[in-house]
Amino acid sequence: MRSYLLLLLLMITPCLWAQKKELSQARSYIKSGKDFDKAERLMTDLLKKDTANRQNERIYLTWFQAVTKQYEAANEKLYLRQKYDTAAFFNLTRRLFLIAGHLDTLDATPDEKGRVKIRYREDNAEMLNRLRPNLYYGGTFFVRKEQYPVAFDFFESYLKTADQPLFTGYNYATTDSMMPQAAYWATYAGYRLQDASRTLRYFDVAVRDTAKARFAMQYACEAYGWLNDKGANLAMLKRGFADYPDSPYFFPRLIDYYNAHERPDSALYYAESALRTNPDSQLFLLAQSVALLNLERYDDCIRVSERLIAQNDSLAEPYFNIATAKLNQVLELDRRNQPRVYRNQMRKLYMDARPYMEAYRKLAPNEHRKWAPALYRIYLNLNMGRQFEEIDKIMRKL
Repeated sequence: MRSYLLLLLLMITPCLWAQKKELSQARSYIKSGKDFDKAERLMTDLLKKDTANRQNERIYLTWFQAVTKQYEAANEKLYLRQKYDTAAFFNLTRRLFLIAGHLDTLDATPDEKGRVKIRYREDNAEMLNRLRPNLYYGGTFFVRKEQYPVAFDFFESYLKTADQPLFTGYNYATTDSMMPQAAYWATYAGYRLQDASRTLRYFDVAVRDTAKARFAMQYACEAYGWLNDKGANLAMLKRGFADYPDSPYFFPRLIDYYNAHERPDSALYYAESALRTNPDSQLFLLAQSVALLNLERYDDCIRVSERLIAQNDSLAEPYFNIATAKLNQVLELDRRNQPRVYRNQMRKLYMDARPYMEAYRKLAPNEHRKWAPALYRIYLNLNMGRQFEEIDKIMRKL
């Protein structure tokens, strides 16, 4: 047993000696007023060499001092408008916050008797509170550089200070008006990275930035799409529409969702809700027209579509909707199985549908699969031989 303890001491002693030597060398660099980066490197090397060193308060304290000196030197150069790497300056700021966080955790660790004596928090927090805006400006700097992973890290560091024990008493969550903007830019950076987790992480704070809340909601919708969370995506689309009915993002996707899921009643509900905010919107009227067509409310569909054409006769879809509504009315009569009774009425509907479907063809020539089958039926039932032959050839190629 004595031999084992002696061996252990022999193993530990050189490590402690090396640690002491490197700490002493780092302090010498700091006192010399130069080579602060070398002092930092000595400390980071110690942390890499042995995980046990991560519990050594002195290493973090020395590391913090080394980076503080680098920051002060860089800040002086910027103040004097001397050439300096702006990215490096901001990175120094963020490192100070990371190091101080580790140091504060160790500083607040109870000793063997359960006592806690915090020595560095007050001074470090006071110093870093003055530097904290640089985390935000660093984030915006890296956004402009399109370095989104780095930008996100800066905004996250800024936001996390609100919950760090190091900054107890500063109450950033309630006193800092820049928190929502920082959260928005973090959300934006996550979105540009197509990273759902980072996009959504600070979304609840980001939407408090009223100037950009609609964009934050858009990014959240996209993030839920990446996660294939259809329920959350739909809920966010509804929320976005409720707050921003005129947004070109939420309403079309909401209507597309209900049309794809064969929920025309819901599509009509949202179309009519939107029309209450903007009764003349062609987008909202078109959505209403489609929903009415899908609900087999053909006369209402025709009425809304004619209103759209009166507003803008170059829109293709209203012509298609009117023609389709009339052709569907033919089918309703045909299902009654009384051809002699309804022959003239059915012919008139075909005649009425024809100019609208032909207009749709002119406005949307590439939509063969929509207009060709319809015109085939119209020309066949109206005995229009030349036109029927032309459409027949097109149908054979589909």
